[in-house]
Amino acid sequence: MIVVIANVLSESDLQESKSVLASASFIHGRETAGWHAALVKDNLQADPQALGVRALQQRIASLLHANALFALAARPRALSPLLFSRTAAGMGGYGSHVDDAVMGREPALRSDLSFTLFLGTPGEYQGGELVIESSAGEQAFKPEAGSLVLYPASSLHRVEQVRAGDRLVAVGWVQSLVRDPAQRELLFTLDSARRALFEREGKSPEFDQISLCVANLMRMWAEL
Repeated sequence: MIVVIANVLSESDLQESKSVLASASFIHGRETAGWHAALVKDNLQADPQALGVRALQQRIASLLHANALFALAARPRALSPLLFSRTAAGMGGYGSHVDDAVMGREPALRSDLSFTLFLGTPGEYQGGELVIESSAGEQAFKPEAGSLVLYPASSLHRVEQVRAGDRLVAVGWVQSLVRDPAQRELLFTLDSARRALFEREGKSPEFDQISLCVANLMRMWAEL
């Protein structure tokens, strides 16, 4: 399941993010890539020790946890620290790869889901599309600033070369309370229908029945 979530960041959040990253030092992205992904990774990443970067990571993480659609789709148990990536014109982008199954140490995180949060508008750069491969073919994403693309970490994906301008994004990974993607999608569908029903009719016997199913499926499938 791939979900695009608009307006994760407000305009003021975007301006704050760009201001912090404008003065941050950057290192080459291959330093945080796995041994095979490093062969196809050509971008820059903000040094997490740079002034303001840690605070920005925490600020965006708190906004993600507070986002209702992100919570429904990801069922997050834990988030990785965010990486802030910049790809300038002429850089090779990030060729086709699959993300590492386990991220970090003490505690390690199982990467069930990946996400890319776009910090720049599509008009600020040419190219730079996030391309996700699936059994249905390839899908390319280049949404508005403040939008997030959430997708299975198990998928092959790439970032196209930037031909002009700078592509600025935040990327991260989610360990979900529900490991199985089919189970997560079923819960997402049921919970979305439950909330839509409540918006239309308020609390009703049908709402209660769907709520019972959602709650008991979570009891069956949640990994705590």
